[in-house]
Amino acid sequence: MAVFSSKILLFGEYSIILHAMGLAVPYPLFEGKLLIKHITDSSRRIQQSNNELRAFCQYIKFKIKQNELDADFDVKSLEFDIAQGLFFQANIPQGFGVGSSGALTASLYERYVYNKAIQPSPKNNPNLSPPSNEDVLQLKKVFGQMESHFHGSSSGLDPLICYLNTPVLIKSKTQMELPAMPKFEGKNGAVFLLNTGRPRKTEPLVNLFLEKVKNHVFADLCKNELMVYNDSCIQAFLQNDVSNLFTNLRALSAFQLANFETMIPTLFREIWRKGLETNRYYLKLCGAGGGGFILGFTPDIDFLLKDLDGYQLRVVYTL
Repeated sequence: MAVFSSKILLFGEYSIILHAMGLAVPYPLFEGKLLIKHITDSSRRIQQSNNELRAFCQYIKFKIKQNELDADFDVKSLEFDIAQGLFFQANIPQGFGVGSSGALTASLYERYVYNKAIQPSPKNNPNLSPPSNEDVLQLKKVFGQMESHFHGSSSGLDPLICYLNTPVLIKSKTQMELPAMPKFEGKNGAVFLLNTGRPRKTEPLVNLFLEKVKNHVFADLCKNELMVYNDSCIQAFLQNDVSNLFTNLRALSAFQLANFETMIPTLFREIWRKGLETNRYYLKLCGAGGGGFILGFTPDIDFLLKDLDGYQLRVVYTL
C-alpha cells in the first residue's frame, strides 16, 4: 500500500484562519502506510490503531448517511480490511504538528475512495498533468470532511499536503498553487525543528485563538501585524530573498512571543527571547503550538548548534 509523508506548515499558523496566506511542505522524515497485520502480530499499538480505524469507519458511515461526504467511499472494503487486522504503521509523532492524522487520512482516501479528484503524488508522476485549482479545492474539501473525525473540525490542508507530496501555497480560500521550492545555494542558514518533548491537542488551542480574535483589538493586531509579517515571509521565502525573509521572521517571532505566549511552552520562552536578542535564530509556532515541535530559522547553523546545545534539533531545509 502507498506510503505518505508527514507535513510542515512553514507559514500560516493561526493567520491562515483569518485568510492570510499559508505555505506547507511535505516532510519525508516521518511517514506512514496502511497494513494488514500478520497473524502472529498482537502488539498493543496495532490493536489501538485497528480500533481507531473501526471508529473512523463508523464516522464515515454516519457522514454518508447524512449526505455529508463528497466522495464515493468504499465502506464495505474498509470494514472487511479492519476485520482482517488493518492498521496504520507510522513513525509520525502524534500531537507534534507534523500531520499524523493527515497522513492517515490521505492513506484512507488513496485506498478506499473511487472517484479521486486527483491521483496521489503528482510531483512524482511525470505522466500526470498538474491538477487544476478547482480539483485541489475539491480534494481539500473532502479531506476536511474526513479528517474532522480526528479534530472535531478540519480545513483538510494537512492530508492535502501528505497526499500530493508537494509544497502547497494557500493564496486565499479559493486559490491554491503548487509552487517550486526555492534553492538557497551556498548559504549556511537553515530551517529546523526544535522538539519540546511534549505532545499537544490542536482543537483547544485553535478554540482559544478563535475566542481571543473576537476581541476587536486583538483582531486588529492580527490583521495589521501578524498577517502582514506572515505573507511577507512567504513572499520572501519563495523569491529566495534571504534578507527580507529574516527581517520579517524576526517581526513574526516577536509578535508571537508577545501575543501567543499561551501557545509557547514555558520552558522554551527563554530561548525564544534569546534568539530575538542575539539575532542568531528566530523561533515560531509549528502549527497550533502548545508543545510538539517549534519551527526555527537561523542564518548560521554553526552558531545555532552552540546556542541550543543540549536541545533536540533537526534541520528541515537549508537556506
